[in-house]
Amino acid sequence: MFKDQEPISCMLMAKLKGGKRVKQGLLGKLGMDSKMALGYCGVLIFMMGDGLEQGWLSSYLMDHGLSVQQSALLFSVYGLAAAIAAWLSGVLAEILGPRKAMILGFSLFIIGSAIFLTVGLPTMNLAIMIPTYSLRGLGYPLFAYSFLVWLTYYAPSDKLGTAVGWFWFAYSGGLSVLGAYYSSFALPILGEMGTLWSAILFVTIGAAVAIFLNKEDTHNQKFQSKQEAMKYLIKGITIAFERPKIGLGGIVRTINTSAAYGFVVFMPAFMMEIGFSRTEWLQIYGSLWTSNLIFNLIFGIVGDKLGWRNTVMWFGGIGCAVFTAAFYYIPLIAGPNYWVATAVAAGFGACLAGYVPLSALIPSLAPENKGAAMSILNLGAGLSTFVGPAIVGAFIGSVGTVGIIWIYTALYLFSAFLMKFVKLPEQHAKSTSVGKENLEAVN
Repeated sequence: MFKDQEPISCMLMAKLKGGKRVKQGLLGKLGMDSKMALGYCGVLIFMMGDGLEQGWLSSYLMDHGLSVQQSALLFSVYGLAAAIAAWLSGVLAEILGPRKAMILGFSLFIIGSAIFLTVGLPTMNLAIMIPTYSLRGLGYPLFAYSFLVWLTYYAPSDKLGTAVGWFWFAYSGGLSVLGAYYSSFALPILGEMGTLWSAILFVTIGAAVAIFLNKEDTHNQKFQSKQEAMKYLIKGITIAFERPKIGLGGIVRTINTSAAYGFVVFMPAFMMEIGFSRTEWLQIYGSLWTSNLIFNLIFGIVGDKLGWRNTVMWFGGIGCAVFTAAFYYIPLIAGPNYWVATAVAAGFGACLAGYVPLSALIPSLAPENKGAAMSILNLGAGLSTFVGPAIVGAFIGSVGTVGIIWIYTALYLFSAFLMKFVKLPEQHAKSTSVGKENLEAVN
């Protein structure tokens, strides 16, 4: 449906014809279609603005009067809003076109941020903070995941794992790498409120790059009536039951980043109790996502070569289980050793990327309804931002930090078990490499 859309590459605009061929060849070797480069750039910058408070806002709120449970509640409701928007992004990208869905997400983010910063945070009134911060949660998935849906239609099936790897590279690079490192330098200069206000600048630039600097898209109207559109909206739920493998994939995606979003609620306090400074924690957290950034690309390629299901099962589920436990126990044993903690965080971030092939596997299970299938996957991505903090809020009072760590570890092992039942489509299995076939035979 979106193959006729031809966004302008942000790197090739002013080049001569010969130079243009060189640039496109370079991007092609890296697995990125030059026509999608502008979208990736925009997602990177937008998500930097969205995620710059991720590693420190919880501790800031607790320093200014909120309890850990109240902070967890704020982030949980935010995550629930993100889950709803993530689910809607797939079907809205089909109904409205990806560009209009992205504009809607940008608008919601700006409105929510403005009210949250001018009224919510200064008063520390949860009745204002929760709904306004949740508007931000509605905004970013509509922007980012609508682009991901666009990508699943645009990219050829044999390169889809690599293409979504580039998406998660841009997404994580902005959300948790550039955002975290920017905050570590901006906070001493701008302060907390100034740093939060600067997010609007990055989000606006990212939206302009990804939306307004592209040529007008040629999205074709797919639905002839409101009834047809509503029917497809409902399809974004029913497809999980019509095709249970897609529903299982949504559960696995929910588990994928749940711990990462839960960590930001309680790990800053834990790490500072051990002896790390806030700046060191932000840089450790940034290293987690820097590693994730790199391995998003690696596991996108690995998934295309060795099998999407096997990559998620072994590198994602089993790997994350090991490093979740290590993220708690190794700093506890080694003390405030910056480099040891950084190495463990990087290992966890790398294994998080093992789930990247889900974004290729799930839409391939319903090639005639990719938007609806991606809605389930996006719902899982959004639910992870709710489930992660919700686990902290519900259990930290009774089981403590170590108990939360083991809950997350068990969930990762459960996700690896579920992947045994999410098998590759027959048409992909037949076209894969010998190495992938051997791995499938073992399993």
